[in-house]
Order: sequence, then C-alpha cells, then structure tokens
Amino acid sequence: MNPHITLSFIAVVSLILWRVFRKRPGLPLPPGPKGYPIIGNFFDMPREFAWLEYDRWFKVYGDMVYFKVFGQGFLILGSLAKTTDILEKRSANYSDRPSMPMLLDLMNWDSNFAFIPYGSWWRRHRRTFHQHFHSGAVHKYHPIQLAEGYAFLRRLLVTPENFRHHIRHLFAAIIMDITYGIKVSDSDDPYVTTAEEALHGLSQAGIPGRFLVDVLPILKYVPSWMPGAGFKREAARWKKLSTDMAYKPFGHVKETILQGNVVPSVAASLIEALPDEDDARRVEEESISRNTAAVAYAGGADTTVAALQFFFLAMAMYPDVQQKAQAELDSVVGSNRLPDFYDRESLPYINAVVKETMRWQSVAPMATSHVCSSDDEYNGYLIPKGTIVLGCGWSILHDPEVYHSPEEYKPERWLKDGKLDPDVQNPSVVAFGYGRRVCPGRYLSDDSLYAMISLVLSVYNIKPPVDDRGKELHLEPAVTSGMIAGPAPFQARIKPRSSAAEALIRGQELE
Repeated sequence: MNPHITLSFIAVVSLILWRVFRKRPGLPLPPGPKGYPIIGNFFDMPREFAWLEYDRWFKVYGDMVYFKVFGQGFLILGSLAKTTDILEKRSANYSDRPSMPMLLDLMNWDSNFAFIPYGSWWRRHRRTFHQHFHSGAVHKYHPIQLAEGYAFLRRLLVTPENFRHHIRHLFAAIIMDITYGIKVSDSDDPYVTTAEEALHGLSQAGIPGRFLVDVLPILKYVPSWMPGAGFKREAARWKKLSTDMAYKPFGHVKETILQGNVVPSVAASLIEALPDEDDARRVEEESISRNTAAVAYAGGADTTVAALQFFFLAMAMYPDVQQKAQAELDSVVGSNRLPDFYDRESLPYINAVVKETMRWQSVAPMATSHVCSSDDEYNGYLIPKGTIVLGCGWSILHDPEVYHSPEEYKPERWLKDGKLDPDVQNPSVVAFGYGRRVCPGRYLSDDSLYAMISLVLSVYNIKPPVDDRGKELHLEPAVTSGMIAGPAPFQARIKPRSSAAEALIRGQELE
C-alpha cells in the first residue's frame, strides 16, 4: 500500500476513535437518534430530501437534534429561536465551515468563498464582493435586469413550453452581463451550459455527508478505477466544469482589457484595480478578484432560477393569486407600459408574492453548514467543538404556529390593511443563510425576483397543462433533492393576456 495512504488511514482511524471516546465536560449532548458504536448514525443520516427527514426528527426530539457519523457530530436546528441564538448571536463561534473533501479538494470549489474557512482570507473575499453587491450598489444593475427581463418575455412568446430553460438563460444572462460584461447567446451558450453543469455538481456535493469521502477523507486517495470509486470520476468531471466556470470568463475580460475594448463590468473593475504584474501582491489579489466574480456567477445562476421556477408553478396552481396580482398591476401600472423598479413601493401584493415565493418552497432548505469552533453550552446541553451545525430553513418557513396552513401558497399572509405587515416573520431571516455567512448576493436576488415576477404577470397568464380532452391537470409542488432544491419538471400553459400585452412583449409602446 502507498505509504501516504497508510499514514492517512491511520490518521483517519485515530481521529474517529478520538472523536468517539474522548472525554467531555459533564453536560449532556442535545437529544437525537441513538446510533451504533463507531459508525454512529451512518444509516440514519438522510442523503435525499434531508430537510423532510429532519423535520420528522424535530417532532420526536424537539427543535435541536444531535447525532454522530463516524464520530463527527451534527447539530440540526429546527426553529428561528435556535438558529438566531446559535448562528446569529454566537456567530463568532459558529462562522467556520466544515472540511468537505469532495467539494473543495476533488471538485475545486475552493474558489467559492462561501465554503472556505472563516478567517482573513474569507474576509478579504467577502469585502471585495460586498463593494459591488451591497444594498446601496445593486441599483446600478437595474437596467441590465430589465433589459434581460424584456428579452425573457419575448422568448416566452416564441417557445413558451421551454419556460424552464428560458428562466435559466435569463439569470445566466443577467449575471454574465453584470459580472463580466458578456452578452450570452440565445441558445446553447457555452457559458450557460458550463454554469448549469457545474452548479448541478455543487448542489449534489454541497451537503455534508452526502458523499462518504466527506466523513472518511482517506477515500479521496482511492484510485478512480476501483469499484465504488464512482464519486472520484464524477468529481473529476465536475472539477473541470468548476475550473472553467471560474477562469474562462475572467480570462476573457482580461483579454478585452489588454486589447483596449473593455466593457464595464464587476470583473473589469476588479482587474483594473489590481496591482502591477510585478507587484508581490498581484497573485493573491487576482485570485480574490477571479473568485469574487465566480461566486457572483454561481450565486446568480442558481438559487434565483429555482425561485422563479417555483413562482411559475405557484401561478399555475393558484389562479386566484395570479388574478389578484394582475389586478394590482393593472391598477398601478396600467396596460400601456411594463412595470419597473420605481413601481415597487406601490405594489404591496406583488411584494407579498415575492415573499411567499421565497417561503413556500425553500430553494436552499438546509442552507450551508457551519462549524462550532470551540466547546459551547446552550440550554444546558454541550455543543462539542467541531460539530457541524445546520439550520433547517424548510422547517422554520413551514412552522404552522408562524405561518397558518404553511403548505398553501398565500401571499395574503404578508399583508395587513392593504400594506405589507412588518410583524410577519420575513423569509429572508433564513432564506439567505445565517450570521456572518449570510448570502451577500441577497439584494441582487431580491431585485431580480421582483422584476421578473412583475414583468411576467403584467403580460402573461400562466395556467396548468391540459389533457387530450382539454381538462386541466392537477399540479403538485414536487421538488428535487440537493443543496439547491428546485421544482421537479412540470408543464404549464403560458399565453399573453391580451393583444395589447403581446404588443408590449414585442417592444411596441402603446399610446
């Protein structure tokens, strides 16, 4: 056996034994399912639709569930009170990330600062990203969002049956323009294809424990040809995609700048601010700039895609909601123009639709995992150092004591006396993560979701499909499993609301 593998095997076994048998202070661990010696809850840990299984566990053990897999502790939080107390108020101790060999070592996603350890390297990335996407900066991107929104409406007019593809193309086009100044082609654009495939890999590998190599790191040294090493072959394919996703568009911008044909973009601003080539700081600063752009690319082409697809599903399932939203748009905007960002404050029902879309089907039901940096005590329980902590956003946003009939899509829950009710728990408290690791792209995402929902409802009707006899089929909110949970494939009928609406779609101003 390779000496490197032998030493790694000994180290991993020693780590597992140390995790299992090391002595702890006298406090009890939080409640959870009883496991087996050594392997712990390996057979209990859910790997598909984990949030639904954890939600069942909360009903048995309470809103704080602890278990171990090969000595690695996991703590799952099922209430806003617990996530706030632990991940927000104690964020100094819960802002680190777990070691994820599949994602970081084998798939090369260490370019995404959402997954790198808490520390100065992470803070430098976060600071750079914040400069371009904070709440006071994202208004600069409104013209791009609206222009791509108009193009999206036109694509729906030509091939409405391809609405899911058009949604993916829409957000890829927005973020590619904002981040790199690149205009993507209407179909089969290589940047869009690369993003979709790379992000599929990210969604599969982003949940700790989904791949056994995350619990037993020695497996990353297993040859890819060995039986059972399919994860190595998958990782190699996803690694190439994630590398291309980070390097190719950034390299394109560098080349245009050298040619004197710079197009305004986040990447161009970052590159032009870099130290000279012979400066010792150049390599690190360029890496941060490239990674920052890649994170924007990844974030903008994934979660908001799933959210807008859920919106289309909701409209096909709840025609009364669609009609109320359209009535508000007709009253405020009229039928001679399309809505824009200046209308937002006058559209409370549309804003309620945005909030309910975020709540109804969580696109990141488990968010990203945190790690406890040192032993902690909470409510009389010990949270050991190294525990992986996850907030189950799905359970929080489907708490029947907070949201009446949570399985129903009801924008009215956000309204009081015709205005948004500030007392209703905002879905953003969990939809974008927690504490110091909250998603920094949340403002751009919120703007994009508002823009597309208002544009689509102003000119289109969305209805369920029909059978051969013309009878409408019943739709269910089935979802996919992964770190990002989107709707399972579904069909919908999408048609312009009127000839005037079709004229607006085609870009004709009405007098």
